Amino acid sequence: MFCRHFCFFSLCLFLPSQRRCSLGLVSDLHGSDTTSLPGFENLTMGYNKYLRPYFGGEPVQIAMSLDIASISSISESNMDYTATIYLRQRWTDPRLVFHGNKSFTLDARLVELLWVPDTYIVESKRSFLHDVTVGNRLIRLFSNGTILYALRITTTVACNMDLSKYPLDTQTCRLQLESWGYDENDVVFTWLRGNDSVHGIEKLRLSQYTVERYYTLVSKSQQETGSYPRLILQFELRRNVLYFILETYVPSTLLVMLSWVSFWITLDSVPARTCIGVTTVLSMTTLMIGSRSSLSKTNCFIKAIDVYLGICFSFIFGALVEYAVAHYSSSQKCAAKEPPEGPADEFSKEMEEVNITNILNSSITSYKHKISFASIEISSNNINCSDLTMKTHEKIKCVLRNKLHKIIGCFSIQNPSNVDHYSKLLFPLFFMVVNVLYWAYYLYF
Repeated sequence: MFCRHFCFFSLCLFLPSQRRCSLGLVSDLHGSDTTSLPGFENLTMGYNKYLRPYFGGEPVQIAMSLDIASISSISESNMDYTATIYLRQRWTDPRLVFHGNKSFTLDARLVELLWVPDTYIVESKRSFLHDVTVGNRLIRLFSNGTILYALRITTTVACNMDLSKYPLDTQTCRLQLESWGYDENDVVFTWLRGNDSVHGIEKLRLSQYTVERYYTLVSKSQQETGSYPRLILQFELRRNVLYFILETYVPSTLLVMLSWVSFWITLDSVPARTCIGVTTVLSMTTLMIGSRSSLSKTNCFIKAIDVYLGICFSFIFGALVEYAVAHYSSSQKCAAKEPPEGPADEFSKEMEEVNITNILNSSITSYKHKISFASIEISSNNINCSDLTMKTHEKIKCVLRNKLHKIIGCFSIQNPSNVDHYSKLLFPLFFMVVNVLYWAYYLYF
């Protein structure tokens, strides 16, 4: 009874001045002055807010529209986004039909006296309705019984992100609206004007993203308790990569180029080349740590930026290893040369030559004797392992020894200075090829 009188009292404010109303007493609804608003008694008699319109009959058609006021934050760490939206719902309740062509905006507190849909936001982590200075709700009643119910909501919604191409990625997020308790036999959700039902998203200016496109979908959610109507707003966000190029890609590329400077420094300048190599390695390590710390502990994705930093680190470390190889080969070649001798008499030289000759002759004689005993021939510095008198395991050892000598001969460095000469060309060339493959893969595949 209180509900009935309170609703009637609020609606009487819009009646002509000659009609009198009060909270507890209503003038004769069947008198002569009911002609000012015929059918008004339907608003106060027989209305039950706990029963949906068309109860027991056809489902209620609920048309929705959205205004996206802002998307304040998009968190890769928490895999969610926070948005403020204006949600508008329209449906027709034949119990609230009155004659005329006017519409009345009612006090928002009257929503407690009317039936409203039980719409909720799917995958919402936190949501709240704004209530300053009063609850941000709107109720508008049309003469044909149509009700417009609008809300201002701020919600944090989960968005599953694929960060394998970060920061060259495009993320797809959703805002899903679904009925909580009424299944498709009771309510039907539709977009009011298709894609045109959503406004404001194309005007958003986000710090790291650009809205590529958006579209609306109508779907159903199959649950154990039934099939529920669902509306989906899906939008794609492309990350602005310029910030990451200036902060990460350019510094890492410059560090790689700095490591190449050592190729133009002579092998004898050990402190200079070592200092460049170690400094670039440590700087690259710091850059990699800083890049990963910006995303906190975001799953175990191997991101595109991690791949690029790994490539740069490999080239920098390769430049340091190149100098180690070149310097070692140079020192070995210098050690192989005979050291300069001081003045000596002819007797000492003759004795040395005789001793060396005797040692060589003795070694060659002994070696030939062993080879002839085993019936193995020496040809072109390789041992012939095809002799039939050799055992199988001896032949295998012989073949492996020959292969090993060939492989070592291929990797032997005759002139260590050529290592720097080739590195000046090969390192930049390989780095350019890897960059082309990297950017082509992550931008177009």
